[in-house]
Amino acid sequence: MSITRRTFSALGLAAATGIFALPVLAQDRPAPFDNAADVQIALVRYLSTGDFFQAYLAGVESQAKALGVDLRVLDSRQDAALQADMVDQAIALGVDGIIIQHGLTESMKEAAQRAVDAGIKVVAFDVNVENHAIPQIEQSDRDLARLALEQAIEDNGEAWKAAYVYVAGIAPLDRRDETWREFKERYSGIEEVAMFGTLDNPIANSVANQARSVLTANPGIQVVFAPYDEFAKGVKIAVDEAGLSSDIKIYSADISTADISAMREPGSAWVATAATNPAVVGQVSVRALAMMLAGEEPGASVIVPPTLITQAELNDSDIKNMEELSAKMPQFNHADVAMPAWMPNPNE
Repeated sequence: MSITRRTFSALGLAAATGIFALPVLAQDRPAPFDNAADVQIALVRYLSTGDFFQAYLAGVESQAKALGVDLRVLDSRQDAALQADMVDQAIALGVDGIIIQHGLTESMKEAAQRAVDAGIKVVAFDVNVENHAIPQIEQSDRDLARLALEQAIEDNGEAWKAAYVYVAGIAPLDRRDETWREFKERYSGIEEVAMFGTLDNPIANSVANQARSVLTANPGIQVVFAPYDEFAKGVKIAVDEAGLSSDIKIYSADISTADISAMREPGSAWVATAATNPAVVGQVSVRALAMMLAGEEPGASVIVPPTLITQAELNDSDIKNMEELSAKMPQFNHADVAMPAWMPNPNE
């Protein structure tokens, strides 16, 4: 467990459309954020390794700092039983609110209920704790898939042979699969000639092994829909090895600095992805929890909208990493979600 003490500091003057506006000061915020240093929240994590989860944590930390609250981070490192125990630790610490980040329904359902029973406000990101009192923070998985597939239609027309990378039973992938099936119904010219996928570690290498066989068996593939960036990495490895980068286009979901580099390689087959900024998702998680602590309702489902990111845009704007992506695509840097007037924006 790591503990970070956050103390409130007032925001400076901010310029908006040429007009200087006064910041929302602590005394202008609803209780308990008029004295936010006394507010304690806990982030209880199941997954923590990788670009996405590091960026998510950075977002949580930045919004907590902007609010001036005391943030405690408890990291179970994919130990489901330990994550449940950490919820109990947070309860014992007397925190005011808890963010549950990922995890398993069967291990987190009862732990989350114990927190609610203790009078603690709880939000959950990408884990269904089956509790109507707990808002779900979500990426819009259906929109992620829709944006990528709309770009595939724009690039390739309404008739093409496709390979599809999918693993059933994973909630975000299942939601993306619904959109894929809808597109196939809408555009009868899309022919799915192969479906494959695995979550065996390392995922990209395991998918690459499958993709090699798929590409050999189906020489006419024009598009690969791989709605998870580790899937896309694996497909790209196989496409590059087969010398098919100029014949196949890859469409994905999610983004990282490593993904940007792969998309920008000369002649890369990976031409588009749809993604939310994980740092923004982290900020929204804190904001939704803060609204609950202030007696406001963020809604049962708090959805962060995605952004389409194309290879052409990355090249034209010379975007090399996530920081530059946020700076050069403002819509990726902030989501106007769970953002009441009194809420400080850490990106300003």
